Amino acid sequence: MSPLVGLRRGSSRSDLHPHWLRTGRPFVMSPPAVSTGKNRILLIDDNPEIHLDFRKVLCTLSLSNPVLDDAIAEFFGPSGSTAAAAEFEIDSAYQGHAGLEMVERAVAEGRPYSLAFVDVRMPPGWDGVETITRIWEIDASIQVVICTAYSDYSWHGIVARLGKTDRLVILKKPFDTIEVLQLAHALSEKWIVTQQARHKLEDLNRLVDERTRELQQNNVHLRQEMAERELAQQALKASEDRLSKAFDASPLPVALVQLTDYTCTEFNLAFLRATGFTRQELRGRPFWMAGVGLDLESRIEVLEQLASGIAVRQRPCRLISRTGEERAALLWIERFELATGPHLLAVVQDIFEQQKLETQLRQSQKLEAIGQLAAGVAHDFNNLLTVVEGHISLQLEKTKLDSEIEWSLREVQAAGARAAALTRQLLAFSRKQVMLKRPVVLSDVVKNLESMLLRLIPKNIEIRCQYADRLPCVFADLCNLEQLVVNLVVNARDAMPQGGMITVQVETVDVTPEQTSRHPEARVGPFVLLSIADTGTGMSTETITHIFDPFFTTKEVGKGTGMGLSTVHGIVQQHEGWIEVESALGRGTTFRIFQPVTDRMETSQALATTPILRRQHHDVILLVEDDAAVRSLARCVLEKAGYQVIEAQDGQQAVAAWQTHAGHIDLLLTDMVMPGGLSGAVVAERFRAERPESKVLFCSGYSTDLFSGQLQLQVGFNYLPKPYLARQLTEAVALALTGKDLEAAQ
Repeated sequence: MSPLVGLRRGSSRSDLHPHWLRTGRPFVMSPPAVSTGKNRILLIDDNPEIHLDFRKVLCTLSLSNPVLDDAIAEFFGPSGSTAAAAEFEIDSAYQGHAGLEMVERAVAEGRPYSLAFVDVRMPPGWDGVETITRIWEIDASIQVVICTAYSDYSWHGIVARLGKTDRLVILKKPFDTIEVLQLAHALSEKWIVTQQARHKLEDLNRLVDERTRELQQNNVHLRQEMAERELAQQALKASEDRLSKAFDASPLPVALVQLTDYTCTEFNLAFLRATGFTRQELRGRPFWMAGVGLDLESRIEVLEQLASGIAVRQRPCRLISRTGEERAALLWIERFELATGPHLLAVVQDIFEQQKLETQLRQSQKLEAIGQLAAGVAHDFNNLLTVVEGHISLQLEKTKLDSEIEWSLREVQAAGARAAALTRQLLAFSRKQVMLKRPVVLSDVVKNLESMLLRLIPKNIEIRCQYADRLPCVFADLCNLEQLVVNLVVNARDAMPQGGMITVQVETVDVTPEQTSRHPEARVGPFVLLSIADTGTGMSTETITHIFDPFFTTKEVGKGTGMGLSTVHGIVQQHEGWIEVESALGRGTTFRIFQPVTDRMETSQALATTPILRRQHHDVILLVEDDAAVRSLARCVLEKAGYQVIEAQDGQQAVAAWQTHAGHIDLLLTDMVMPGGLSGAVVAERFRAERPESKVLFCSGYSTDLFSGQLQLQVGFNYLPKPYLARQLTEAVALALTGKDLEAAQ
């Protein structure tokens, strides 16, 4: 008998399948509505009859069986009995190995089994539990019904081997058709739902994975954007820091102004320093009331320019400080955009110091031009004085002169001497007077003058001299320095008609780069500073700009020539120094003279002595002088002294005369400055190229410093300054002919 028959105790086959047994027609049981398609079932049992019974039960059911309908309705609900039938596709395996292979093949084909009925005992080979274990290793979702008629395993034993799971049902043999159908439908439907749930879960997991990847990508992009934003913010902050530092570090006053109402929003440190205001005091003010002054007409023009989109360039304005002080300035205004709207960048350039330097430069250039004129006048005047004084000295050498004539001649000679002193002042102003420079201690010069200065100063004026210890030397002409001190002290005396104090101070200073801005001729280095201060009436700014002009004076007519300070200025410049003046009306005046320190050593110089004059008819002198009157005087004096004279009025004639009288000329007496392109230095150079032993005596009304780059000249040896007396000319010629040149004298 088939094990499926008589499954329930006390039941017959007809009780189990009445309709099937009565009519002989198969019936089909309706599955739940959620079931679709064919459900694959695998039977693993070593008994072929069991396979046949399962197929009969699962594949040939009738819908009209009331017993089954009631059972299905009871189990699946009322709708299950009227649902469309669901078919089972059944495969059979008689051993565990075969069943495992079929499961593997079904999984590989993509048509897995939903349910497996597995017998426990299947000799030989694997038993049911071992087979189930292997099947679940291949397909863990398959539902399993263990069919057993024996108590080979207890439930605990099965669970111990297979584990706790909801995929396992134990069906005891014999079992009836309803139980099989119930298990087949229920477990198949469970497998379908599980698969659907798994697929849905997989879809959800896939969607979650896709969304996660998208989110991860978005997170990556977001992190990149955040990093880029952070970098941009850092770059922006660094740029703002740089701009802020540059804004504050600008040496020019700068302000930010809103274009809408022209109120100020920000200022740099230079603007605050220039005006003396704080940011809080200036912020929110109209630009025209924030330290910058423009007249109404200029303001209207500026506003019209800005409204037309035209930038403002170098507009003259005033920089007004908190104390009310106004300084000349130039204004630049440029429009630009900020995040808060259109703004104006206003830059103000303080040109007060620049104008001051320009004024000083113009004054220096003016004095230079006047000096050139004065030098030319003095040079020509020296030639005239040379003729006057020379001829007077010739007449005074005569014996048995009428006393009245002699007195007149000496008066003329004295006037000529005073005129010569005036030309020396002009040359001092123009820095072209004759000087004899040597290392000098300036404090010693002042000390030696103290007794004389006391005689020049009235009793209502006190003079105080202060000296620093161990002062360095300056390279200067002693007479010029004495003249400088005397002129300044006398000038201070005249500025104190009611009495006062004159302070003369000598010290050393180191001029720094910052201090050089006070004067255009100032420079860095060690200097000896001579200060002469008085407590007199002082001077206005306008007067200070003219005090060094020649013939400018504030004294009454007849009480000053106007050459004192111009002479001081010329002496200071000729000694490579500069002079600063500080004065105010009613507050006195201070002159500061800066003289460069020298490291030259003082050298002993032989004084020119008067030689014994001897008539030497064989000595021939080539006289080169462009002024005819001076040349005539010199020829007369030299011929009277017994010399033979060859005249030339310029360098070209001198060269021609030299070639004509080659070898017969004993001395070249030449003026330094001559027309025609050949100076006295060039003529002498050509002569000495042919005859190195040639003797030369130079003559000029200018300083030897003008020719120091060409020749080594020194008064009393190879240089005769104009104007000169007849005796001075013959003495200089006699000394030059003896061969005691400058090198021998030193």
